[in-house]
Parts: sequence; structure tokens; C-alpha cells
Amino acid sequence: MIKSTFHIAKMDCPSEETLIRMKLDGLSMIKGLVFDIENRKLSVFHSEKNEEIGNRLKELKLGAELQETIIVKQDEFIDNPSVQSKLLWIVLIINFAFFILEITTGFISKSMGLVADSLDMLADALVYGLSLWAVGSTVLRKKKVAKLSGYFQLALALLGLSEVIRRFISFEEVPDFQTMIIVSALALIANSVCLYLLQKSKSQEAHMKATMIFTSNDIIINTGVIAAGVLVLLTQSKYPDLIIGSIVFLIVVKGAFRILKLGK
Repeated sequence: MIKSTFHIAKMDCPSEETLIRMKLDGLSMIKGLVFDIENRKLSVFHSEKNEEIGNRLKELKLGAELQETIIVKQDEFIDNPSVQSKLLWIVLIINFAFFILEITTGFISKSMGLVADSLDMLADALVYGLSLWAVGSTVLRKKKVAKLSGYFQLALALLGLSEVIRRFISFEEVPDFQTMIIVSALALIANSVCLYLLQKSKSQEAHMKATMIFTSNDIIINTGVIAAGVLVLLTQSKYPDLIIGSIVFLIVVKGAFRILKLGK
């Protein structure tokens, strides 16, 4: 068994990981991939030397550089997809459930911060879903789903931004700060539980580390919406909510473009 280690300079989330998996799909010599997103490293386990692996990675323009190629024992590559899948399903379901909760309460309470946070939850759920569904699926089908998901997410984010702009320049009621704080606090607790479960698993696998990064980002966003709710209470102004909503919508737009890369 051969182990080739690459440094991927621009690999920092599940979108790039899924992009790489799809790009390398179909190379029969590859026996396994191990991602270390925190350190931006990819270990490719393969049965024979083949320059096509490096060539395909470079085509992605993510700054892939081969660091070393060594011979390893067969048992050095351990894959446990069942454990990964269970944890990813848990996080996916929680993210999608809170997408429904936050987008509903966001419109009811007139909070763009909650609406934006809900779309960030949806973005995460889409990425996790793509990662889970990638197993056993054809490259063409993966790309079609990636395109549809990316365009859907981008459309929602742009609609959200246009609504934020409309609310900035028109008279709008002050959002319900109580709903903002309570719902965001629930989302914060849910994401904290997810992060605890992921860290408790002590998994070094790609999707698990990527999910930890995404969940940590969600906790920061949840905290931001709570802070915006407190500022709405103190200032009796709509602007803290609109500002945090704009920031989160821009994060969602960035995520949408990352997903669209998967469809190329």
C-alpha cells in the first residue's frame, strides 16, 4: 500500500473535501482518503503509483502540493464509515430541524438574524447530505445535486439580502428580541451538544473534523444573533438585527459558491 500526503492550502471546510472526493472518484488504484482539514492535509492510500492523482488535485486549483510518498502496511488505513455516518446523520437532522424552527420564528418575529441563521443551518445540512449521499453515487448525479443545492442556497441568500436592504431603507417594526434570544439560545445548545458528541467520538476522520469546524462556526453565529437580540432590547432599534442578518447571509453566499464548485 502506498500513502501519498498532499498539502491542500485552500481546503478548510466540507465543501472542498467533497470537491476533492468527487474529483478523485473513479481512480481504481485509490483505496482510501483521509482528510485533516485542520492542518489542510490529505492522505491518499493507493495500490500503485499514478501521476493522475496529483494532476487531478492540481486541476482543482486549491493549492495542492505533494509532500511525501511512502510505503505503508495494509492495516494503517482504517475506515469506519458506519460510525461517521451515524454522527453525520445526527448533525444533519439537528441542522435541518433548526432550519425549519428558525426560518419560521424568524418571519413571525420579523428577525432577519434568525432567518439568516436558518439558511446557514440549511447550508450545513446540504453539505452534510452531499457527503453522506456521495457514497455509491455516480459522479454525474453528485454534480447535478451539487448544482441544484448551490443555486437553491444562493437564491435564498440573495433574496434574504434584498429583504435586509428593503428593511434598512423602509420603516419596519423592531423585531421581537425575546424570540431572537430564546430560539438562538436553543440553537446554541443544540450545536454545543453536537460539538460535544463529535469531540467525544475522538474521530480523526475527514468528515468528523470538518463537521466540528462547521459546528463551531454555527456556535459563533448563534452567539452573534443572541448579542443582536440583546442590542435590539437595549437600543429598541432594528439595525443590530439587520447587521447580523447581513453578515450571516454573506457567509451563506460564500458557502453556496463553494457548493457550486462541486457541480463543475
